[in-house]
Amino acid sequence: MKKKLISVALLLTLTLAIGLLSACDGRGDTSDTSDAFQIGILQLVEHPALDAAREGFIEALNEAGIEFEYDFQNAQGDIQVVNTIAQRFVGNNVDLVLAIATPSVQAMHAATEDIPIVGTAITSYERAGVVFSNEAPGGNVTGASDMNPIEEQINMIVEFIPNIETLGIVYSTNEANSVYQAEIAREVAESLGLIVVEGTVTTTGDVQQNILSIANRADAIFIPTDNTHADAMGIVGSVSIETGVPVFPGEENMVMVGGIATLSVNYFELGKQSGQIAVQILRDGADPATIPIQFAQTLTYIINGFMLDELGMTAPERLIGYITTP
Repeated sequence: MKKKLISVALLLTLTLAIGLLSACDGRGDTSDTSDAFQIGILQLVEHPALDAAREGFIEALNEAGIEFEYDFQNAQGDIQVVNTIAQRFVGNNVDLVLAIATPSVQAMHAATEDIPIVGTAITSYERAGVVFSNEAPGGNVTGASDMNPIEEQINMIVEFIPNIETLGIVYSTNEANSVYQAEIAREVAESLGLIVVEGTVTTTGDVQQNILSIANRADAIFIPTDNTHADAMGIVGSVSIETGVPVFPGEENMVMVGGIATLSVNYFELGKQSGQIAVQILRDGADPATIPIQFAQTLTYIINGFMLDELGMTAPERLIGYITTP
């Protein structure tokens, strides 16, 4: 009887050991995903616009019937982490990388010349130094741009405030896309005869003091799409209410947290555009070097009814239908 018990115990032990070895080497009962494309997603920071772009990208691949797995990594705004994630994707030899926001695409571009990189929520690929030109990228980077209709945005501010004399422009000097948009906004504002005062930041910790300083010198403030200010829009909105100076951000989610109004890119649709580019590369074998940078095809007005009421403002008659309350 004792020998029989020992034999049964030994058999159970061997069975358990074999099961553990199977689990460790990845075989087990899991389905075979060796044919699925491996995609790395590098996102600079958690933000509704960037999240929407990522979701649009994934939907485009699903709609195209692409079989894929993705490794989503959020750097939480830390550039060192961005670089670490880029190296991770290179080390894992993924089939394609979605780079969300300018620092993400710059890090991936520096990390590899071989893995196809598709960008989204990036204003200027040329200014970021990751393509030779929008028409002919020439390397392993292509994608969709969230370049704002800045002239229309500045003209909209004048519609809201017909007697405006001084426009404040605030942006982060750490973000090439913000610097570029600020330059365009300055040129447009000055062409309309406005006085421009600028304020710059490098971190979210600088935002409150900077926005207050500019609010004390301007009739209204324009903020381009800027991840640093997007993270601090609650603070920006509080200063706006405190000073009575309206803020017009470049993107709809920023508006709904503390701004008045904008004409914005639809980031979900922009992400879908990037996803459709990825489909060309993965399914059709297209070369990123020959795929032109695409620009946003869907724009929408968004007006924050709560901030209008807080500041005692009214929207231009043609835009009243775009008022919404967060």
